[in-house]
Amino acid sequence: VQLQASGGGLVQAGGSLRLPCAAPERAFRSYGTGWFRQAPGKEREYVAGMTWRGVTYYKDSVQGRFTISRDSDKNTASLQMNNLKPEDTAVYFCAAILDLRGNARYWGQGTQVTVSS
Repeated sequence: VQLQASGGGLVQAGGSLRLPCAAPERAFRSYGTGWFRQAPGKEREYVAGMTWRGVTYYKDSVQGRFTISRDSDKNTASLQMNNLKPEDTAVYFCAAILDLRGNARYWGQGTQVTVSS
């Protein structure tokens, strides 16, 4: 079971990107959706999550700039990223999560986000 993140690219600091995540129904209906990122030379970190009931979590550094959403009818999720900063540069992954602590059950391939200063 694999999810697929897309929508990455190169953007200037202060810009915005939206990352869609497509998931098979099996990986969507019974799980929440989480977004993670991994910058070069750093460990993967949990950025945002949403339970299937709509409860959300955001890492402090993205709170107020990133918004996670889910569309249960389409089995899709997205991460809207505004006011991007160079430190947001990373490969972003979406995952089916078991809880808002970021315990993932299924992973997707990542998409590169590069923010230039």
